[in-house]
Amino acid sequence: MFSKFALGTLLALASATAWADPYPSRPITIVTPFPPGSTSDIIPRLLAPHVSKALGTTVVVENRAGANGSLGAAKVATSPADGYTLLMATTGVLAINPWVYSKLAYAPAKDFDPVINAASTPNLLVAHPGIAASNLKELVELARKRPGELTFASAGNGSTSHLCGESLKAATGVDLVHVPYQGPAPAMQDVLSGRVGLMCDNLSNVLQYVKSGRLKAIALTAKERSPQAPDIPTSAEAGYPDVQAGNWYSFVAPAGTPRPVVDRLNAEFAKALHDPAVTARLESLGLTIIADKPDEFRAFIAQESARWQKVVKAANAQLD
Repeated sequence: MFSKFALGTLLALASATAWADPYPSRPITIVTPFPPGSTSDIIPRLLAPHVSKALGTTVVVENRAGANGSLGAAKVATSPADGYTLLMATTGVLAINPWVYSKLAYAPAKDFDPVINAASTPNLLVAHPGIAASNLKELVELARKRPGELTFASAGNGSTSHLCGESLKAATGVDLVHVPYQGPAPAMQDVLSGRVGLMCDNLSNVLQYVKSGRLKAIALTAKERSPQAPDIPTSAEAGYPDVQAGNWYSFVAPAGTPRPVVDRLNAEFAKALHDPAVTARLESLGLTIIADKPDEFRAFIAQESARWQKVVKAANAQLD
């Protein structure tokens, strides 16, 4: 017969074992803070089956769009730090929103633990075929002849597509009208239809429309040409080196997530990103695989945040 002491010890051990279930022991949710159809939605859905198989659990992708990713980011920031809720975080979410919103519901450096920076892409300024310009020089000349008439769409106030347009206005002195949307997908639809004339969106979002002839490539907003689009000239080549914008796509967890969990997630996401089929698909969209380590990514976020702070200030793009 067990003594009370022995029984108590067994119960304590059973309780500890149950509490320390191996990770993961239930489904994982990846919150993407933008609508379906954009690169920030494609990437987690592409990786989810690979990560799910490796971890032996279901990985669900949940869209929670609004306020340039702030709504979804705030949800994850207040979620338990247990590795079961992750955020697909873009440049805007981690490095721009803190400078354009004075009352942000989350603080990137304080509320998130970096997991991995998955991939990046420069932005590409595109025009509807009805716009009488085929390169950046012609577009600037057209805008100067028609001040306040040309419109540019964006994924929302404070997005890289918004700040790209504002940087172009600041660098050239032209008067373009900003038309913000709730995410890149609806913005692109109005550019494709001709309701809005221009958009400076991620290469990964727009390259397909350039290749099909539905949009015209004006300039890649980068210092160097992209391997995925080597024939498209850069804004720097056109004489506007300060017109630079791009996006990176990453995964972060709520601050305080156990480091072993973060490291496990980093390893599995990296393996998925380097799967030949996944790499080929992402590169076909104009993306460059990064797949760095958590500490490297943390340092990169700080560097990018400082850079975008200067861009927001120069463009006077604060929203509140």
